Amino acid sequence: MKKIKNTISRLIKDESGQGATEYILLLVVVVGLVVAFGPKIKGLVEGKLNEVSSLFGEVTGK
Repeated sequence: MKKIKNTISRLIKDESGQGATEYILLLVVVVGLVVAFGPKIKGLVEGKLNEVSSLFGEVTGK
């Protein structure tokens, strides 16, 4: 029984996989934000690019 307690205690104190878990969670959050706000950001960027393109057209006379 004492051997099982020692094993469980070692597993609880072991933090070797903690860094990888934090990176995976961070990646999941970033991907979630991109999925949630990606279309809106894409629309805003395309709108601004079209605006700049039309301004260049006015300057060059095309």
